[in-house]
Amino acid sequence: MPPMNAAKVEKVKDFKGTIGKLVSYAKPYYAKMIIGLSLMVISTVLCIYGPKLSGDVTTLLAEGIMLKYQGLGGIDFEKIGQMVLLIIGLYVVSAIMDYLVSFIYTDISVDVSYKLRRDVSAKIDRLPLKYFDGQSHGDVLSRVTNDVDTISNNLTNTVSQMLNSTVNIVGVLFMMFTISWKLTLISLLIIPLSGIVAAFIVKKTQKLYSAQQKYIGLVNGHVEEMFSGHMTVKTFNYEDKSISEFEKLNNQLYEVNYKSQFLSAIMMPVTGFIGNLSYVVVCLMGGMEVASGRMTIGEIQSFVTYVRRLNQPISQISQLMNTVQSMAAAAERVFDILGQEEEEKDCENPVKIYDENGEMTIQGNVTFENVRFGYDPEQIIIQDFSMYVEPGKDVAIVGPTGAGKTTLVKLLMRFYELNGGNIYIDFKNIKEYTRNDLRDIFGMVLQDAWLFEGTVMENLKFVKPDATDEEVYKACKMAHVDHFIRTLENGYDTLISEETSGISQGQKQLLTIARAFLSDPKILILDEATSSVDTRTEQLIQDSMEELRKGRTAFTIAHRLSTIRNADTIIVLDKGDVVEVGDHESLMAKNGFYARLYNSQFES
Repeated sequence: MPPMNAAKVEKVKDFKGTIGKLVSYAKPYYAKMIIGLSLMVISTVLCIYGPKLSGDVTTLLAEGIMLKYQGLGGIDFEKIGQMVLLIIGLYVVSAIMDYLVSFIYTDISVDVSYKLRRDVSAKIDRLPLKYFDGQSHGDVLSRVTNDVDTISNNLTNTVSQMLNSTVNIVGVLFMMFTISWKLTLISLLIIPLSGIVAAFIVKKTQKLYSAQQKYIGLVNGHVEEMFSGHMTVKTFNYEDKSISEFEKLNNQLYEVNYKSQFLSAIMMPVTGFIGNLSYVVVCLMGGMEVASGRMTIGEIQSFVTYVRRLNQPISQISQLMNTVQSMAAAAERVFDILGQEEEEKDCENPVKIYDENGEMTIQGNVTFENVRFGYDPEQIIIQDFSMYVEPGKDVAIVGPTGAGKTTLVKLLMRFYELNGGNIYIDFKNIKEYTRNDLRDIFGMVLQDAWLFEGTVMENLKFVKPDATDEEVYKACKMAHVDHFIRTLENGYDTLISEETSGISQGQKQLLTIARAFLSDPKILILDEATSSVDTRTEQLIQDSMEELRKGRTAFTIAHRLSTIRNADTIIVLDKGDVVEVGDHESLMAKNGFYARLYNSQFES
């Protein structure tokens, strides 16, 4: 077995609490569980009574043979035949009930898994962006898929088998006591040894299963990052380093997985060996009881059968404890997401942005009042930002990398909550709008062009599902992308995705800009919207943007300052503070920070 040097393992933090939460998820199915338990008890009773009848049949056969040998009678085949038919009937009814129990508990576990996955998916939509800033996308994906699957697969077997084993133990012990209380006590003396061994193994495996789920998430996270950035990985010859990191994580996963599986595998053989010791002792003691005439041969046969049946559920419960550990480790990671702090709730009486005819009533006033923000409350990056933007004005936000440009517009759309100050739209605090309505006000084009797998038409209608085809064509013409789309093999019905080959990054950007035209927003946010297009296309888009900006408030984030020379107002940020405000001509005349920033673009 490999040494556990590299992989650090952590125990499930709250085993009882996690299992309690899992049980609470099954609360709507308690009625089904009671029905299943009732059927299980009946099935077990019928099945357990079978060996007793089999022992009686053996006794009848033995006594009949002895009577025939002594010439005093013979074997009562009629009675034996009736008993055999009764035994077969008991087992058939028991098998049918076992099937029903399995069906009921499988249905419950599948429903619980469905509910968990649904709740996790809904929870992700309610989590603030700051949660994802500190999480690997692959790890989050692993919690939604692998961890929930682990719960689903284990829950199906664990619930029914655990209950079945418990009922079997109680029923078998009862039958054993009815046959011989002395032999039963002798058998029970060895059982605690199985419990001690099982408890020792469970204690060792608990933290291993927790680490196993953790490393599955890390491996998934690494693969997701390397796959999504495969072009960059190849460009900078990072393949060997990537493989090396994967091997490291994979080895750590292998180590904890190997050790947990090894310990789980020895659980059944060890407890089975201890059970066999009980079996041997019972056979010896039972033989003496029969020889002395205190027990019949049929009774000892039944008792030995019950001893074997008693060892099976005990070993099964021991094995199931490992499964429970794995399930608890996965459930804890799932409940960790479900327990995360959500976005602040929308106000109870929000401001309406649509009139009775469904027309948006927003004018486009934007006010920043003493805005203060930091992704980490201890490290404030926007100190005290205040500004008023009139409707229809074109505002450019410029500054060096890390100055807080993109952060400012994220705050405007309430992706993050402020540490201080307020932001108003039409003189109403943005917290007075629902998040859905607030974001309906904006049209946003990001530097990274995002497309999903679907047709060109479906990708464009993403922002406005009820848009007509004519509205889509018009938006594409304004974005100078209509001609390009019609040259594709199937035009607007061409299937594309984020990773589609044959479509350049610039063309993808044009499609996202067309989406912004289609959404017809009151306030535009353009975050390096033309960064991936050539100079000629950029000029065409700028001309179209001028038309789109008419009657709308626009915020443009730009690194290429030549693209925002015509902006009504230019806000110059540096380290989160506003250092200059004005139009291009006035800022250049000051020969200050903006002028140095602008001129630096043309320095050789």
